[in-house]
Amino acid sequence: MIGTGNIQSEKSGNQGHEAQKHLPRLTPSNPPGSESPLTFNFHTLTGLTHEQLVAIILQQQQQLTQLKSELNLSYTQLDGSTEVLSSPLSTTSDETSHPYLKVHSEFGSYKLALVGNSYWTMGRGSDNEIVLPDQWMSRNHAMLQSMASGELFLIDLGSHNGSFVNGRRVSVPIALQHGDQLTFGQTNIEFHNPNAVLLSEATHALPDAPVTALLHVRRLISVLVVDIRNFTGLTHSLDERLLSEVVGTWFRKAGDIIRANGSWVDKYIGDAVMAVWMHGTKNVSRQELQQPFQALHMLNEMTQHLHLVYPLPFPLKIGAGVNTGYAMVGNTGSGDRPDYTALGDTVNAAFRLETSTKQIGMDVAVGASTYQYMQQWHSEHLPLRRFTVQLKGYEHLKPAYACSFPELKTFLETNQ
Repeated sequence: MIGTGNIQSEKSGNQGHEAQKHLPRLTPSNPPGSESPLTFNFHTLTGLTHEQLVAIILQQQQQLTQLKSELNLSYTQLDGSTEVLSSPLSTTSDETSHPYLKVHSEFGSYKLALVGNSYWTMGRGSDNEIVLPDQWMSRNHAMLQSMASGELFLIDLGSHNGSFVNGRRVSVPIALQHGDQLTFGQTNIEFHNPNAVLLSEATHALPDAPVTALLHVRRLISVLVVDIRNFTGLTHSLDERLLSEVVGTWFRKAGDIIRANGSWVDKYIGDAVMAVWMHGTKNVSRQELQQPFQALHMLNEMTQHLHLVYPLPFPLKIGAGVNTGYAMVGNTGSGDRPDYTALGDTVNAAFRLETSTKQIGMDVAVGASTYQYMQQWHSEHLPLRRFTVQLKGYEHLKPAYACSFPELKTFLETNQ
């Protein structure tokens, strides 16, 4: 800290005022007659007089006060400047039918409509869809993801100080309810979903009237279900803060990997995720079927490296089920942002196949249809071995084709 003596005295104040006349203003623009911005380093500062140093400090204090005033004004008049925070978002009125956030921060209160996207990242970094300038928030803090069912999930992205819903820290993705109170750092946010309220009121008013169903079409799909192994043991071994960081990081990276391989996270179920790949009407190409397995390989690699970043009691492991078949697929999105969800036996079997890996002691299990499509490209080199398993909810035994992650890695590397 630079010593300035008694800068509160009238004499110092007058000297600072006089010295300030001979200094260029500290603004982003270049000083007159200069081609480069004004900068201060050790050499330039030591060459200044006491009065000039006082003037610089006073000038910076004035500018900081002005900037803070302008920032406060911008947050209290966000009806015309919300795009500065996030281009996909806009301010909203109480009459909107879209889900929205009501943000309360030290800069004031304002509303943000959750429209025009299927997910929104939140944090103090400028690369987020929702930018919240809170020093207690992580650069990439949390994410909101919209599901085809109309639900919105909050996913903590491994933030340092955590994400809270109604005062409870979030460890795994959680479906938000209308009126939930969210807390990130020192920022409090109310979640509102008018559609949920209207639907609830209509259902109570007309108990015999069926709710309009989503328009579904029959599509050929591949479903990937990935589960974190021994999650209960992990919750008992880690404190709440570290658990939230580890699990939040896993879910964030899992979403990135799945999107990079041509799909999206369709569902969060506790400590598991489900992703769907769409295929043609009658066949599945080699490239299409490679995508879920490439994503699965990358998910396993990411999971294995987490213990190098966090002090875990044991390395994390995952198990997976992959199934291919026809399912009823609904599109609730619009324009260039479709939002699909899949229903039916193909999806259910993928979950049961994932569970079966624990019975047979393998990492990955695929259904019979997936195996048949895989045979079209490398029938002699497939690492999959046949097992007969009892899938929960199915009357008869079912075939499952399974392998370990090292075997899957070798197969993918030799069959690019």
